[in-house]
Amino acid sequence: MKTTIAIATVAAAMLGSAGMASADSIPGMRGHDHTGITVPDMKQAVDFFTEVVGCKKAMSFGPFADDKGTFMQDLLGVDPKAVIEEVTMVRCGYGSNIELFKYTAPDQKALTPKNSDIGGFHIAFYVDDVAAAKAYLEAKGVKTRMGPLPVNEGPAAGQTILYFQAPWGLQLEAISYPSGMAYEKGAETVLWSPKSPEK
Repeated sequence: MKTTIAIATVAAAMLGSAGMASADSIPGMRGHDHTGITVPDMKQAVDFFTEVVGCKKAMSFGPFADDKGTFMQDLLGVDPKAVIEEVTMVRCGYGSNIELFKYTAPDQKALTPKNSDIGGFHIAFYVDDVAAAKAYLEAKGVKTRMGPLPVNEGPAAGQTILYFQAPWGLQLEAISYPSGMAYEKGAETVLWSPKSPEK
């Protein structure tokens, strides 16, 4: 009887802990370092991120190409004759970095995906006041969308958002949640936030 109880206890402990097993991870993964974006005009992109958004240029390098082999294809999955004319890294406040690429390639496509397109994306910047951000962006001639839009229901309640676009069509967002979001109450995992980068 004691053996049966002991086995049942061990089995229950094993089954209980199986549901709490942590997800696999890339060894040593610490967080998001940068987002890379290919832009049509490097000067325009750097000017936009530094003179409008408020990021700071950290470094530029390049060009990179391989006239004879398949290095570009093997390393980056692009056409073997693709050329990276320039790479510029910018730092934006307390967030991760943005890497701007100026490519040319025989098979290059000029696409500006919508947020609803597969592969579409946007970059969000935390701001203290979304309404002030909208007024500032519009004064700079930047196209903004509807908003500021406060989110009042659901797990994201507490945030206010506004979408806007870079001159070449890149989708961006201004977001603020000064008192946090509703999901945080009792959440096991809280999202990283540039307003409290130490957390």
